[in-house]
Amino acid sequence: MTTTPEAASARASESSLLCERLRQVREYLNFSQQWVSERTGIPRSAISEIERGARRVDSLELKKLARLYRYPVSYFLDEDLGAIPAEHAMAGLPRRLTNLKPEDLNQVMKFAQFLELAYQADTEADGEDDHSAPDRRGASS
Repeated sequence: MTTTPEAASARASESSLLCERLRQVREYLNFSQQWVSERTGIPRSAISEIERGARRVDSLELKKLARLYRYPVSYFLDEDLGAIPAEHAMAGLPRRLTNLKPEDLNQVMKFAQFLELAYQADTEADGEDDHSAPDRRGASS
């Protein structure tokens, strides 16, 4: 079975995107390759090679990395250049909620409401030219 140049190019592009996302997320989380290696059991040299695109990541390694980074595996595999991790997390949310106790579900709903109201407040504050939005992280201005 032979592959067309187009198929080979598409596969290389997907692999490149996967490698880039793995590197970007690791750096965003401020994790060193050594630290990731120690937590996953994947040799540091292999992590470096994967991120450079010099080595393919196998499915078990990808699962370990995604779990450590707390990102869904689907985010790393998404072909969309503008993929947003939160959209992938939302897809798995119903499955995660099924095993929660009623009081935990209530807390999740309260937090979702808090986030929604915080977003609305920020949107309203952005509309006011002479007032800046308050810092919601607890830091004093």
